[in-house]
Amino acid sequence: MTALPTSTTAIIVVAAGSGTRLGAGAPKALVDIDGRTVLRHALDGVFAAAPMQVVVVAPAGFEQAAADALLDADRDRGRRASVVVGGETRQESVAAGLAALHPEIEVVLVHDAARALTPASQIDAVAGAVTSEVGVIPALPVVDTLKQVSGGEVVGPVDRSLLAAAQTPQGFPRQPLLAAYERAARAGDEHTDDAALFAAAGGTVRSIPGSERAFKITTPADLERARMLVGGPTPVAPVLPRIGVGTDVHAFGGDGNLWLAGLEWPGEQPLSGHSDGDAVAHAMVDALLGAAGLGDIGQHFGTARPEYAGAHADFFLARTAAMLAEAGFAIGNVSVQFQGNRPRFSARRPEAERVLSSALGGATVTVSATTTDGLGFPGRGEGISVTAVALVHRI
Repeated sequence: MTALPTSTTAIIVVAAGSGTRLGAGAPKALVDIDGRTVLRHALDGVFAAAPMQVVVVAPAGFEQAAADALLDADRDRGRRASVVVGGETRQESVAAGLAALHPEIEVVLVHDAARALTPASQIDAVAGAVTSEVGVIPALPVVDTLKQVSGGEVVGPVDRSLLAAAQTPQGFPRQPLLAAYERAARAGDEHTDDAALFAAAGGTVRSIPGSERAFKITTPADLERARMLVGGPTPVAPVLPRIGVGTDVHAFGGDGNLWLAGLEWPGEQPLSGHSDGDAVAHAMVDALLGAAGLGDIGQHFGTARPEYAGAHADFFLARTAAMLAEAGFAIGNVSVQFQGNRPRFSARRPEAERVLSSALGGATVTVSATTTDGLGFPGRGEGISVTAVALVHRI
């Protein structure tokens, strides 16, 4: 990139981390946020700040990806920018960035690419607060109640007024920072950040207010937070209700009384079937199972299960409701209509709906009947045909 007006400030953007805790299968800085990578977002903030030399420290083998991000972020503004390869540790990576600084640089900012949404105003504020002897870090006050813990036991409180959460970029006068790095290299010391390394060499570090947006992307939850801040909430498919349809047909035949819609009908010819022949209840079961994707009545209560012979509606419906609950579904309502010219249903409709609803744990059930104007096998009195529609939803 062609150099335009020179600056005595440089920023080293450390993007060499592996991102193991993020679990994205790629270096953290190259993980996508919204079609743009973590690094690209970090560089957008850098290039929106006052002009300065930019050095990106990239993971080995990903230099071209970092260079492409630099080019995209520069947008033909001609900033002085370059890419260097990082080392095994963060300190080695920063040292590689320091070695790439131009001679006239006096103030060095060290910035984590993982703090991708750091505002340009914070970068400018740090750069402006550095003096020839004093380093600067942005920090946020600690708001949580803190405890000192030993072996899982709380042994005392911690005064949070004395603590702050450090962010980046951290800014330092160049020559004292170089001396501090040389000292750490000779001693073999490793520090958690540049402020600690600078202070260990006798330097003074002061803090300025940080930004809530300058959080570090470390875990999948952090990445999701960044995506929400950049583009609004991640689209989530609506959890829609599910609908099932069930049908059942039984012919009249056999001994005893009719069982229909959960009720016994003395004096009415029964319906033939493996259980009590209650076509209304059976159609409801099929509709509910179908809505939840749990198969059908034959799969769960068929003739291969002799223990269900003669069972009534309350048993089938209660067991079906339990199966749906186990699968994570709640029943919204069931609507049933049966076709037949007997029994005369209207007088017992409220009673039938109460019984069926109770068997389903209180879900709304409505039942209607039609004679089909004497047409078809129901109209001829040969049997009963039932259609049920059920609505269920995820718990």
